[in-house]
Formats: sequence, C-alpha cells, structure tokens
Amino acid sequence: MKVLVLGNGGREHALAWKLAQGERVSQVYVAPGNGGTARDALLKNVALTDVKALADFAEAEKIALTVVGPEAFLAAGVVDEFRARGLRIFGPTKAAAQLESSKAFAKDFMKRHGIPTAAYETFSDAAAAHAYVEAQGAPIVIKADGLAAGKGVVVAMTLEQAHEAIDWILADNKLGVVHNEGGARVVIEQFLEGEEASFIVLCDGKNVVSLATSQDHKRLLDGDEGPNTGGMGAYSPAPVVTPNVHAKAMHEIIMPTVQGMARDGVPFTGFLYAGLMIDPSGQPRTVEFNTRMGDPETQPIMMRLKSDLFEVLMQATDGSLDQVELQWDRRVALGVVMAAGGYPLTPRKGDAISGLPADSDEAMVFHAGTIEKDGQLLTAGGRVLCVTALGESVRKAQQLAYDTLVPIQFEGKQYRRDIGHRAVKR
Repeated sequence: MKVLVLGNGGREHALAWKLAQGERVSQVYVAPGNGGTARDALLKNVALTDVKALADFAEAEKIALTVVGPEAFLAAGVVDEFRARGLRIFGPTKAAAQLESSKAFAKDFMKRHGIPTAAYETFSDAAAAHAYVEAQGAPIVIKADGLAAGKGVVVAMTLEQAHEAIDWILADNKLGVVHNEGGARVVIEQFLEGEEASFIVLCDGKNVVSLATSQDHKRLLDGDEGPNTGGMGAYSPAPVVTPNVHAKAMHEIIMPTVQGMARDGVPFTGFLYAGLMIDPSGQPRTVEFNTRMGDPETQPIMMRLKSDLFEVLMQATDGSLDQVELQWDRRVALGVVMAAGGYPLTPRKGDAISGLPADSDEAMVFHAGTIEKDGQLLTAGGRVLCVTALGESVRKAQQLAYDTLVPIQFEGKQYRRDIGHRAVKR
C-alpha cells in the first residue's frame, strides 16, 4: 500500500515516519516534504503543492491513503477534490475546516451549540475594536480571523499590546494572516485563567477516538515569556488532563462539536484538536479548534503511539473508529523545538545545519524548516527541528531531549530550556 502525506513541517515528518512503520505500507510519499523527509530512506518527497496536481498524482500512483498535515491544504479544499475523485483521504472538508480557518465561525458555532468557551466579540472596523478593548481593559486576547500558521493570536497583558495587535491584524497585517472572504476581521475575547492542554481526537464523522494528551509551549522564551509562536516544544501525556478533565472534555466539548457539525450538515472527519484552558477547579473551556494535528504535539504523540497508524486511519476513513482501541507507550515523550534566529517575526534562512545525531528508538530529530541543497542541509523556516525523546519520567525525557540537541549547530539557533516545566513541578 502506498501512502501520501501532505505538508512540509515537523508534524508531517512525524506522521510520515509513523505511517512508514505500517505492516502493509510499501512507500510513503511526502508532498512537498523537507530536508529530513528527503534523507529518510523510507520516505520520498514529491515537489507538488497544487490540489489538483496532488489528486492527479494520487490517481496515477494508486495511493491507498492520503493524510493531510497543515491547515492551508484543508482551507484550499483538498479533501473535497480527492473525495470527488473517489480517493481515500483523512481530513475535514473545506466547510468543516472553518472550525480552524475562521475564528469567527468557530466562536459562533460554540455559542450556538453551548460549548464552553470565552466571551467574545468580532470586529472588522478598527475604531470599534479599539473602543471595545478600552471598555473591557486588559488582559485580553486578540485573534485574527484567518490562517496565520499558529501566530495569529496575541495575549495582550496591557492595553498598549491590545491596540498594537488590532492594528497588526486590521491595518498592517504584520502577522501574515490569510484573510477570509469579506476581508480582515478580528475576534476579541475574554482572557481565561488556567493551564492549557492540547486535546486531539480522531473523527470519522460520527465516532471519536482520543489520542494521548499533550501540552504545547507557545511562548518563545523560558518561563512562558516573549511573543506567541507556532509552538516551541511539547510533551505527552499532560498531567493537567486528569481522568475527570478528560471525561469533561469529551462530554462537554468534543462530542457536542462532532454532533453539532453533523446536525449543521457539515460532518467532521479528520483530526480535531481542541485547545483547552483548564481552570483551577478542573473545568475545561475551549480556547480554539484546529482541524489537524498540532505541531509540535504530533512529534511526542507519534513517539508514544504503538498502534499501526495506517490501519487506524484506514478504519477512520471507513467510518469504523468505534472498533479502534489505541495502544500507547507508558513512557513520557518530550520534544524541544530548535528555531531559527529572528523567529517568529523575521526568521533567518539558508544557514547550514551540522552535528545531527543518529536517530534511535528513544530519541528522534524531526525536521520542519529544513531543505537539502547540493547534499547540504540548510535552514528554510522559523521552526527548524524538533528533538524528541522518550523517558520513564518527564525529567528523564527532558534530559535526553536536551542531551540529544547539544551537538546540533546552525547560526542563530534558539530554543527554550524549560520544556515540560509545569509537569516537572507537579
């Protein structure tokens, strides 16, 4: 069986790496892939990003299953195109992917279906947005209504930061947002206190199977300081998601979302990612939805998954997830992102990468912003690598991940030194 993974990040490298372990899998293609997938003997890069060209490739190569990595492909309607041609693909349709591609759609959906989330208002007029922020005060959260590669959210701790974020989104588009129809819009919402966790499930339109819990580290600097990023590291499992919190998340957020989408005539299939804020009493509320796996959460989750991912996703695309029970490594997995100098606003590119250690069963270096050129590995994006390790405890996984990244060199490299700090303190 041949498999196609769409995307070029660390998430796609991890998904492709795991899919290649499938008993029935003969070849995994990654489109367009990166320097790490180019170097893996079990993977093959395909220089395609156009939706119709990808569907042509899948037909010609008799691809048994296509798995969508990033949100941009979903928003471009890749699932609709593949399904129209009778091709098996795991991911949501363009309409269902609005849960991520439009913050306004998601907030209105949650309000309509009684799913716990923060109070909010939506604006396209900058003056009205500025006036609302003045009336509400800080801290407050400013979100771009469109795709922004994980960087379209500003948690403003001061009014000055809030006003700046509104101008970034509605006037200057400094965050590089791909605006939805109708132009630039901003969602302004209440700041929620608590601890965040990533709650990701597989959906077949009706049935749901939860993946291992994880926690992402969004801020650039140690101690959760600095600007928001696409994610500087993650670990799994997340201790904040207790059995009680897990049950509440499934009962109050995930199932009402899947059932609500079906009732609205937009059944959801694919990876559904609920970013949760869990308050001190253990009550989860939805910060946001993503309609794909998280990056860098995918890397630790895939390191822990013992089940054959290919077989699981074949059942998901058959609509029989109710027959699936996932097997997990009981150890902790922790991934540290090594980012380019200047990330997140102006990342350096084209720097040589050296000192990559050999991969092992306990430690993997997943590539994200890398490219292979004339036999040399170069940086090609903001988040360059995710060094991921398994350990008997959070501290041991943390130690191995940091030991593994020591020899890796590239100009301007930056990474956090405290990934997993909340779990270590528990």
